[in-house]
Amino acid sequence: MTKNLLVLGGTTEATALCQNLARSGISATVSFAGRVSQPKRTPLPQRVGGFGGIPGLLAYLSAHAITHVIDATHPFAARMSRNAVAACAQADIPLIALTRPQWQPETGDNWTHVPDIASAVAALDRPATRILLAIGRMHLTAFAVHPQHFYLLRLVDAPDTPPPFRHYEIVQDRGPFSIAGDLALMTAHRIDLVVSKNSGGTGANAKIKAARQLGLPVLMIDRPSLPARPEAHSVSDVLDWLNHTDTDRGV
Repeated sequence: MTKNLLVLGGTTEATALCQNLARSGISATVSFAGRVSQPKRTPLPQRVGGFGGIPGLLAYLSAHAITHVIDATHPFAARMSRNAVAACAQADIPLIALTRPQWQPETGDNWTHVPDIASAVAALDRPATRILLAIGRMHLTAFAVHPQHFYLLRLVDAPDTPPPFRHYEIVQDRGPFSIAGDLALMTAHRIDLVVSKNSGGTGANAKIKAARQLGLPVLMIDRPSLPARPEAHSVSDVLDWLNHTDTDRGV
């Protein structure tokens, strides 16, 4: 069976997968949501932007004769992941998610779990605090209801408009980050609290380890629930799955 993959990208894991697919000579296109102005380059053809919901994704899969879909989006890209599961089920196209294991609290951690962004906002109804708000730029405006805090924002791209905060500072940087660097960052800005999505993996966990060393509390936003789907945690597991889907489907 000739494979023609669609990789839903935007993560470090997706980049590693695309590099491996290119070396293996497997036909694939990587799709980026367009959340950052300069996504990491890969050796595969790429497209940028949404598909237009499930109908648009179905049309793309058909028009481009896609045989397999690999969802290597961010663990919080819930809408895209749900659409991918639904579209692949309707089109009878095999799908697997290349995703990161969630972070788990360790000795010395002081985590408060919240289920979503709205709950994280509600949890900040407290006296003025110096906060490392490590959630990306999409949901920053939700936190504007608490202007008493200082917000340290680490963003890949500068926002198009100033954040809606009275007290803030922006650090433009792209991971992976180091523990030493995050220790220095939090110490220099006298951070009292870290607000983080449970992104998992190793590329962004330096802030969690730094918070542990500094004895800082972490407000941890749990991952959204997603439909059941096959999952892999390494590129080699995805490649094994690709081979087995050929066998399992009798091709």
